[in-house]
Amino acid sequence: MFNLILFGPPGAGKGTQAVKIAKKYNWNHVSTGDILRAEVSQGSLLGLQVKAVMEAGHLVSDELLIEIINTVFLKHVNADGFVFDGFPRTLNQAHELDKLLNRLNHPVNQVISLEVNEEELVKRLLNRALEQGRIDDTEEVIKNRLVQYHKHTKPLQQYYLEKGIYTEVHGVGGIDDIFESLCRAIRK
Repeated sequence: MFNLILFGPPGAGKGTQAVKIAKKYNWNHVSTGDILRAEVSQGSLLGLQVKAVMEAGHLVSDELLIEIINTVFLKHVNADGFVFDGFPRTLNQAHELDKLLNRLNHPVNQVISLEVNEEELVKRLLNRALEQGRIDDTEEVIKNRLVQYHKHTKPLQQYYLEKGIYTEVHGVGGIDDIFESLCRAIRK
């Protein structure tokens, strides 16, 4: 089983590329955001817990996110691999994910970061907000999300560099060109 974390700031294209990677390699795409939204829309017990947390304006706890990841693994014990999209986001989440994966004898094999400059990220996120009708995604909100990324998520770069499993890929260009760069990095 191969475990890949696709890493990068909001707007880097992680979701788009994770779907393509999962399809090419027959891996499961794991997006905690998608899982949480699905649970809420299904009205499951987990969805009700998540909805209450989100409606109170809080972030879903690391423990709950790890529980979700564990459930994904239990549902797909014979999977060829997993592509984690947008998770982990903090050092604590990375440590907890490592503990879970080590218990399952399937550690993280590779972390690839999509590197995109801030000007391009803001442009992409503003365009996405317009296309999706998300009027709350203003330039100020987007820049705050990028600040939060640099504060909480960017430290993961050093963590995975020290493990020797971190690679950077230039995330600007055509979707297919970026995908080919990602595939070359995976094959290494």
